[in-house]
Amino acid sequence: MQRADATPRGQLKNPYSDGDAAVVESGHQSYLKYACSGCHGGNGGGGMCPPLTNDVWVYGGDDDTLFRLVAYGTDALQAKGYGRKGTENVVGPMPPMGQIVQTDDEVWRILAFVRSNYHGAPECKFGCGSD
Repeated sequence: MQRADATPRGQLKNPYSDGDAAVVESGHQSYLKYACSGCHGGNGGGGMCPPLTNDVWVYGGDDDTLFRLVAYGTDALQAKGYGRKGTENVVGPMPPMGQIVQTDDEVWRILAFVRSNYHGAPECKFGCGSD
């Protein structure tokens, strides 16, 4: 996750499409492997933490913000100046998964899987309003 520290804010972009079935499937496998489903549900529909399938992006829906959220977790993301933009049922902070997920590539694949399961307003798939 060193790339997140080395790259200026707003410049991280997912190299994968959520329309690539092989990428989405490998992202789903990593999503399950790293227990994302324990909090966000098996396909991202929510559980004890926010769903990943609707148009509420708590910190923003752009690739850069989502990558940093996964890498740093919510506490460090907030310490880096990111604020909440949306409201969801949140029972606790998201842990810094960058310490667990082994590569940037896996994070991008997980995010492609998340985007492939998005069911919110089409215009908000990559962020909505002030995202």
